[in-house]
Amino acid sequence: MLKGIPKILSPELLKVLAEMGHSDRLVISDGNFPAESMGKNAIVIRCDGHGVPELLDAILQVFPLDTYVEHPVNLMEVMPGDNVETPIWDTYKEIIKKHDERGAAAVGNIERFAFYEEAKTSYAIIATGESALYANVMLQKGVVTD
Repeated sequence: MLKGIPKILSPELLKVLAEMGHSDRLVISDGNFPAESMGKNAIVIRCDGHGVPELLDAILQVFPLDTYVEHPVNLMEVMPGDNVETPIWDTYKEIIKKHDERGAAAVGNIERFAFYEEAKTSYAIIATGESALYANVMLQKGVVTD
C-alpha cells in the first residue's frame, strides 16, 4: 500500500497511468462499452465492480489533463433518436472542476462512432461496471509539472 494514493487505483492501473506520456489517451468505459474489441491494440483493465465517477475522481488526483488542447476530456454524444438523459455528465463536470481550473470548459463531445475510432487508438481502456448510458469518457494526458 502507498500513502496518498486513492485505494481504488490498483497497482496495474497505477502502472499504466505512470507509463502514459503527454497526449496519450485513456478511456474509462461504461458497462455496455465494447472494451475488449475496441482495446485490441490497447491495454484493457477490468474494474467491473466500480462506476466511472469514482474512478474518474481517483485518476484525476494523479493524472494531469492536457493543457494544449481545447477538450482534454471527451464524452460520447447521444445518438440522434435515442431518448436518453445523461445526468452523469454533470457529475463528471463537477469532478473535473475539482481537478482542473477549466472545469466544464475542458469537456467536449465526440460522435458515437468517431468515439469508437478514437478509443481504438487509446493507450488504455478501463472497463467499469457503470450502468448509466452514454457514460464513456476519454481523457488526454497532460504534462506533470510538479
